[in-house]
Amino acid sequence: MQVSRRQFLLHAASISATGMLAGCVRHAPQPILHPFINPALPDSACSLPAVHVAAEREIRTVVGLRPYRPSGFVVKPEKFGDTLVVHNYGHGGGGVTLSWGTARLAVDLGAPGYTGPVAVLGSGAVGLATARLVQEAGLAVTIYTKALPPNTTSNIAGAQWFPVTVSDPERRTPEFNRQFLAAAQYAYTRYQIMIGPRYGIRWMRNYYLNNEAWNETGYNGLQSPLRAMMPELRDLTPQEYPFTGYKYVRQYDTMIVEPPVYLPAMLDDVRRAGGVIRVQEIHDISQLQQLPEKLVFNCTGLGARDLFHDEELQPIRGQLTFLLPQPEVQYATIFDGLYMFSRSDGIVLGGTHDLGNWSLDPDATQKANILASHQRFFSSFRSC
Repeated sequence: MQVSRRQFLLHAASISATGMLAGCVRHAPQPILHPFINPALPDSACSLPAVHVAAEREIRTVVGLRPYRPSGFVVKPEKFGDTLVVHNYGHGGGGVTLSWGTARLAVDLGAPGYTGPVAVLGSGAVGLATARLVQEAGLAVTIYTKALPPNTTSNIAGAQWFPVTVSDPERRTPEFNRQFLAAAQYAYTRYQIMIGPRYGIRWMRNYYLNNEAWNETGYNGLQSPLRAMMPELRDLTPQEYPFTGYKYVRQYDTMIVEPPVYLPAMLDDVRRAGGVIRVQEIHDISQLQQLPEKLVFNCTGLGARDLFHDEELQPIRGQLTFLLPQPEVQYATIFDGLYMFSRSDGIVLGGTHDLGNWSLDPDATQKANILASHQRFFSSFRSC
């Protein structure tokens, strides 16, 4: 029997996994998308065009709440009477990145041997990936959700493929590390077979800048458990980049996922495969037990705090300012805790991480500081 490349990749990722932002949101405006482009990666950092940063180029500022647990995301089963709930929430800043991977772990816990209809709570990136894997397992799925894209936390995300703010490094256990690596491996492989205009996914080069020596065992380090998922990783010499004021510059390639393209496409995939979508919030366990589905995947993000009484779950507020698109800018920068991602719907400027802040109102001071910092950074490019 011949096996397609897609089947091979999915099978390989499944073996790796086996061996090893859907809370409260403000309604975000639907952006007008420019045609999707998938350019070649830069030949040299010296040729990078600078971002034009100015207040008059702002097109929107949005706020989202990352569902964070210091001990890391939860993927585990829990029984409530005759209803089996498989939890899949608490991804912090890695929700889009890890969504396919933790969905794989969750479905592998709940689906084997089950034959009835399935419910998924939540329609962000985690809920949609879980629903698709349930369907691929041959089961009928209904999504129960408080809000649909574009009004989910996943829509308020920079959405570059790389796990950040996933857990407190001092709280990571060997079991969490195994789950994390398995999830990252599967998600990394799954996103690669989705690259292209339908899902709004492409490769993008990153330039990570620092004045302190790298923590080589951290996720960005040469000894990172994610090292195999960071192609083209190398340190640049000062003669190879235009950035000023930084002692260390490291580059690597990863994928950018554009939520305004990706999430509607995923929702469409669920519907085309026969999935049912119900805009209905589940408020308590008794209401959940009344559902006709007796296998339920909990992908509610911050909503799990109240629904399942997880007091460890807390928000990390993130604010993004979008500038007018610059099609010639096809790279990302990370410096001083801030970042710039180039997307077809605009230049994304971000970097705020406000733990415990539930406010969804944009902060004018934060926005001004982010704009000023990026303006200084990009205006200081030098020839090299």
